[in-house]
Amino acid sequence: MKVTFLGSGTSSGVPTVACTCATCLSTDPRDNRLRPSIWIQKGDESVVIDTSSDFRQQCMRANIRSLDAVIYTHHHFDHIAGFDDLRAFNFKTRRPIPVYLMPETLQNLKQVFAYAFGENATPGSSVPLVNARLVLDDPFTVGSMECIPLHLLHGSMRVNGYRIGSFAYCTDCNAITDSAMELLQGVRTLILDALRITRHSTHFSLQEAIEVAARIGAETTYFTHIAHEIKHEEIESTLPGGMHLAYDGLMFTVDE
Repeated sequence: MKVTFLGSGTSSGVPTVACTCATCLSTDPRDNRLRPSIWIQKGDESVVIDTSSDFRQQCMRANIRSLDAVIYTHHHFDHIAGFDDLRAFNFKTRRPIPVYLMPETLQNLKQVFAYAFGENATPGSSVPLVNARLVLDDPFTVGSMECIPLHLLHGSMRVNGYRIGSFAYCTDCNAITDSAMELLQGVRTLILDALRITRHSTHFSLQEAIEVAARIGAETTYFTHIAHEIKHEEIESTLPGGMHLAYDGLMFTVDE
């Protein structure tokens, strides 16, 4: 299984509009971070987690030619804003794309993209066609991949992380519930939220993320959802062994 970071940045992206900090002015490509999303490939299967605000650009940059499913973590705009760009894959396959999501995520999609759902749906190819499949706690299968939902907290809001084999994706969180921590045991490759150096009310800080990653004990951890407070070159060398800052385009393989 191959995992590619389509975006490793926070909701405002990096560079951030109108900012002149060292990270936003950096010429290091690792400091250019689109909004958070990953692409998973296994054989001929192609799945993304979240359709970010930059989804079209990410698909073009990563050369994503097919898409079998979308898995959503939650309904914040930076994770759903690219929903309309699923139409391009409908053009190719002439069938709906399965989307796996919590009930509240579906409810918000229906509000934000009302033209694509129910009585408000616009006919023809001007709307994304999806087949919504509700997810909460029970494992589900996407192609040949078993996906285990992980109950995370993003402030007071539930967010789903996902474990697939020996890999887990935990973005947008500042707490991992006891049930999720149990399900994370034995994970070998972990992606974990680490917003910035200073503390935040709904995201792990870098130090908090390091401590949580140490508790989980994965062989390799990549930190994501990174804001412009973190400059890649300065921070990467300070991290404990086996822990790294993610960057857009970074790809790794997972031996299931």
